[in-house]
Amino acid sequence: MRTRVSDRLDIEYPILAFSHCRDVVAAVTNSGGMGVLGAAFLRPDQLEVELDWIDAHTSGRPYAVDLLFPTMQGSETADRGHLDADEIRTLIPQKHLRFAELLLDEFAVPPMPDGIDSAGAEGGFLQIARNDSIGALEQFDVVFGHHQVRLIACGLGVPPQSLVVRAHDAGRLVASLIGHPSHVARQLNAGVDFLIAQGTEAGGHTGEISTMVLIPQVVALAGAVPVIAAGGIGSGRQIAAAIALGAEAVWCGSLWLTTEEAETAPALKAKLLAASSSDTIRSRSWSGKPMRMLRSAWPEAWERPDAPKPLPPPLQDLIASPAQQRAARVAKAGNGGYELTTGPVGQVIGLIDQVKPVRQVMLDLVTDYADVLERFARQHADLSAE
Repeated sequence: MRTRVSDRLDIEYPILAFSHCRDVVAAVTNSGGMGVLGAAFLRPDQLEVELDWIDAHTSGRPYAVDLLFPTMQGSETADRGHLDADEIRTLIPQKHLRFAELLLDEFAVPPMPDGIDSAGAEGGFLQIARNDSIGALEQFDVVFGHHQVRLIACGLGVPPQSLVVRAHDAGRLVASLIGHPSHVARQLNAGVDFLIAQGTEAGGHTGEISTMVLIPQVVALAGAVPVIAAGGIGSGRQIAAAIALGAEAVWCGSLWLTTEEAETAPALKAKLLAASSSDTIRSRSWSGKPMRMLRSAWPEAWERPDAPKPLPPPLQDLIASPAQQRAARVAKAGNGGYELTTGPVGQVIGLIDQVKPVRQVMLDLVTDYADVLERFARQHADLSAE
């Protein structure tokens, strides 16, 4: 499974695993892939703690960190200078807050107990919105203090060219996720080392083009820059398909949500294990940008005729994240919290119906990929013998 990507990242298998859980990141890294810590939700001091832990549990192996640089044009927080969290929250219209509160009441989700602040459930957009990505830049300062971080991935937006130069000067590589061929030129101009082409099947923020169609288009435009395939990849057969389309590595996220190591809330994990590929939906109801998530009463409610239009980031996130925290706290099968609970997940969830340790998932991916290559070799041999 050696490719230019695996060689440049110094990993055994060209499998990159996105997760917000440090245990998953370490387990994938120790299994020959590259764990990618989703760090947009972390303050710099929290990120320091997480990276220290990963360093201590990966025996010097390289891993990656994913941050966000979303474009804020059109946001009600854009061009307003430095705003703190409380000031940003004052920009949320009262009708949106009332709708969310009535929805929680409708499903009998109680307020958070005294002493627990649901407003602390801030999404990644808040840090970026505070002042021209200052939050993410502070996170980068932390990242550069950890030599095992080989790759810095930009999960949304275009990394500043100055940051890419700084990364290269420090011996780090930079990758960016994209969802449309029109995004390629801007990322190449920024100087990224890899393009992560993510199809609409993926969980989280996605475009509308499927992985099977997107990958060859991006490969054709990328020139010498290697492409990493993302979206709907959960088996060795799908890795082989991505390689056949011209990609040189894969990026998986949803695959790890149901692993033993994942910190996924029990109610959400149960819903994911029972879900089919049809049980995901693209909605702006969480972050304000189109996000593929598990179908639930939350995104469905924001499609009602009486629902206000979802707000641009980060405002919608500041409504959804605390609401989801409240729902998850009380969620049990059959109750309102369970009905509302959702989370970013891709269509590949339809292939996952049991909990496995990360090491077993990695072994299954590699074994399945090897079986595909062996089958192709046999078919070629049979045809040559005719």
